[in-house]
Amino acid sequence: MGVERTYDSQEIGVRLAAIPGWSFEDGALARKYETNGWGTTLMVVNAIGFLCEAAGHHPDLAVSWSSVGVRLWTHSAKGITDKDFEAARLIEETIYWHPKDGSALQGPPKPLLKPPPAPSA
Repeated sequence: MGVERTYDSQEIGVRLAAIPGWSFEDGALARKYETNGWGTTLMVVNAIGFLCEAAGHHPDLAVSWSSVGVRLWTHSAKGITDKDFEAARLIEETIYWHPKDGSALQGPPKPLLKPPPAPSA
């Protein structure tokens, strides 16, 4: 595998505009998910763990009773690469997945997570 392209802070800011809720902090893409309690926190951790293990790209997680902090960066490249942006988008899509209107699936009786942030205008 060749050298992976890393992004500078300005490029990172532009790309993060497409992934609301994520930020660039201390050299990593970062996001905190607020859950409705320990059970949901464990489900979020397990979902992220499965996705990232299957992708071969592993975040740092900070787990507490009602939140999960996620930090992504590419250690081998010593910076932020396409892997980090792709992992962030995949995590976001999975964590906030919910049955669509008209689906046979109903979803939970109460929200599992606080709503995602609205996209920037």
